Amino acid sequence: MGSTQRMGTQAENIPSEITSERVDDMPLLLAQLGEMRVPALMHQCFPTHGNWRGLSLGPLVTVWLVFIVSPSHHRLSHLRPGAATRLQSLRAGLGVALGETDCTDDRLAQALDALSDDEGWRACEDALNQHVLRLDDLPDELVRLDMTTAKAYGPITADGLLQCGPSKEHRPDLPQVKIRVSTLAPLGLPLTAPIVRGEKADDPLDIPEIERVRATWQRRGLLFVGDSKMAALETRVHVAAGGDSSRCPLPQTPVSAAQWAEWLGPVLRGAWQPVAIRRRHEATGRGEKIGAGFAYTVIMEAEHAGQRIS
Repeated sequence: MGSTQRMGTQAENIPSEITSERVDDMPLLLAQLGEMRVPALMHQCFPTHGNWRGLSLGPLVTVWLVFIVSPSHHRLSHLRPGAATRLQSLRAGLGVALGETDCTDDRLAQALDALSDDEGWRACEDALNQHVLRLDDLPDELVRLDMTTAKAYGPITADGLLQCGPSKEHRPDLPQVKIRVSTLAPLGLPLTAPIVRGEKADDPLDIPEIERVRATWQRRGLLFVGDSKMAALETRVHVAAGGDSSRCPLPQTPVSAAQWAEWLGPVLRGAWQPVAIRRRHEATGRGEKIGAGFAYTVIMEAEHAGQRIS
């Protein structure tokens, strides 16, 4: 509980006035977002109109994020009444003058307009990732790529994100958007999360996302891990040409029967390397064998930007 109070003198005969606020995990969230420089980066990457008055965009978005994470309210109309009961705590946590009218739904709508800038998001993602990873010295060798969809009941427009396409939720009658996510393993730290139109195919989205991760890292030698859609030859060649490596299941569909016979021929003749599949036992901490497989190397070559890539 947080509180403010005003004590009067006996001569004035003014009673004590105490205001109590329920803070829950709000101070922790405000401190964490401040340490991540979210308010400053939002203000820096998303410039607002010159007529913007009152609380600036960075602190306003920070307050909204806190209420999305803590009370789990994302609707615009919920922020003003929620913030009104915690003004003193929010002012102390943000270090700015905050009024109830700074959190109205029309101000949040203006904030959403400012946040709709794709270039601003790319700059904000790069700056945030570089700051967080430098701050915590996190391992940065393995990046996982994955795709999900989110259906909606909104209208379909020619230039809108909501479009009908192959649905993972088995609702092809509803429009959807596709969300391409890259995460840092094993922490599961999100790096990028671009949203694309719902009818887009998954395969062509890997290369732009790999380039986004590279722009954030400014380094090479990463390992990209994805599903079978990442096995497209163009994607694997692009990864290798940039000095990185990739791991993904190889689907049978893009490979001819003759090619499979050529690859599996030495395996069937015994020219393969056995591989034991192990896991660490929770009680003893020792590795235990849970399966077996084989490894066989196939060297493939392709041309990329005038170079032969193996």
